[in-house]
This record gives sequence, C-alpha cells and structure tokens, in this order.
Amino acid sequence: MFKLISQNSQFDFLRKRLIAISISAFLIVVSIISFATQGLNYGIDFSSGYIIQLEFEEDIKIEKIKDNLLQNNVDDAIVQYYGSNDEVIIKLQESASYNQNNINSIIKKSFNDTPFKIQKLDFVGSQVGQELRDKGEWAMLVALLSILVYIGFRFEFIYGIGAILALIHDVIITLGLFSLFRLGFDLSVLSAILAVIGYSLNDTIVVYDRIRENSSEMFGREPIEILNKSINQTLSRTIITSVTTLFVLISLLVFGGPAVSLFSIAMIIGIIIGTYSSVYIAGTSLYFLNALEKTEEEDTNQSY
Repeated sequence: MFKLISQNSQFDFLRKRLIAISISAFLIVVSIISFATQGLNYGIDFSSGYIIQLEFEEDIKIEKIKDNLLQNNVDDAIVQYYGSNDEVIIKLQESASYNQNNINSIIKKSFNDTPFKIQKLDFVGSQVGQELRDKGEWAMLVALLSILVYIGFRFEFIYGIGAILALIHDVIITLGLFSLFRLGFDLSVLSAILAVIGYSLNDTIVVYDRIRENSSEMFGREPIEILNKSINQTLSRTIITSVTTLFVLISLLVFGGPAVSLFSIAMIIGIIIGTYSSVYIAGTSLYFLNALEKTEEEDTNQSY
C-alpha cells in the first residue's frame, strides 16, 4: 500500500506544542476581536433582503445582469445561474434605495431591453434571518455535544474533551477568517462549517484510535513518546486525505461559479485548519489533560 510518509517517521510534533498553541491562541484572539468589532458579514439568509428568480428567453451573461442593475443604483447584487444559462437567482440586501413597493419596477427597468419573466420575488425579513441564525447556532452546539458523548463512549470522556477543544479551535478560526476578511456568511457556509466538524472529527478519531492502541502496547513509556508515534503513524493518511479533498474543493472553487464559491472557501479553510489541529492540537490537548497518565494509572490498578 502506498504511503506518502512512512509509519516509522519520527517527527517530534509535541516538541513544538508551545509554538502550535501560541499560533492557535493568536488566531483565536484575532478571531474573537473580529467577532466583537465587526461580526460576521451575514448574507440574505441570515439578515434581510430579496430573492428574485428571473427566466430570460435566451441565455444571458451574469456580468450583463450586474451591469444593468448597477445602472439602476443596485450595486450589492449576488447573481447566480439557476439550473441553466437563461434562468438566474438575484439576491439583494435590504437597502434604503429600494423597498418592497419599488423593487419590482427596478427589476423591470433594469431589463427593459431583454424579454424575461419574474418567476419568484420573495422578501426575507430580519425575524426570519434571526431565527435561521439561532437554529444554525443550535445545530453546531448539538453537533459538538453529540460528538462529546460519542467519543466518551468509544474512548474515554477525557478524549471527548480533547476532541471538542480541537473542533472548537477549528470552528472559531474558520469563522474568524470569514469575519476578518468580510466574506459572506450564508446557509452554504453554515453547511460547510458542519461538514468541517465531521471531517475534522474523522481525522481526530483516527489519531485517537492509534493513541489508544499505542498506550497499551507502549505501557510505561512517556506520554510524549506515545503521542508522537501515534501522530507519525497516521500522518500519511491524514495528509493524503486532506490533499485529495483540497484538489476537489479547489476545482469546485475555480469552475463551480459564484453559487458554490463561499462553500468552497469555507471548506478549504476548514480542512487546512482541521488537518493542522489533528496533528498539533488534538494530541497536545490530551497531553495537557494528562489523558495518557490517567490511562496508565487505571491499567496499573487493574493489574493489581
């Protein structure tokens, strides 16, 4: 079986634990400051605005649609194809320059030289957006608590805490970068965050499973030695999985168009951060939680 990195590699990851924690702490602090000062750039799904579906008699370019809207003082439109090149979805943030009374006339004025039909014109109110935000936050919280219970049953409760710390690390930094660079946050990004939680957890479980095996086989050895060996043994699998997934996501970002661009960006950031946390944060958290020392103590007690 092909392995990018040998299982017998001897990278001393735990020796860099303080550097890794310092980098993570810096990114988390920057993320929290960004949340506090400017928050997330919520899309229409989580704020308020208009979702308009137009069907044209012939194929039309998205650039032309944006230019036509811009000529009528609509400069914040998100335009994407809807199934074919003659049907589009236009998303507009609520603005003082247009409202529910005149948005229809603005659309008609913008495309008076191009035959089209308005298939749908919906307004998403702020109350609906707030409800979606609340449900999204609950979804992430339930996911994290479910993971804690699952790992607590599969391994030990202390392992569950380590996994949750790694996942919270991934989510905060990913969302922090979205906040810092003012990238749009909509339902596709929320789904990407939940996917990243599952992806990162899968990597962490593989590492933890090897740590559990090695803690029995290397009974009495130093926790740092056990952790380093376990991470090295799973390193090839972690890197190959991450790189192949990134190839797909980069292709999706380049060729998928604006409809999936934010989803792709969120997944790319999340997978890079998740791979880093699987190598440096997941194992390091077990070291600082004294998880292996407790395991050894329990094994010693059982032997008596």
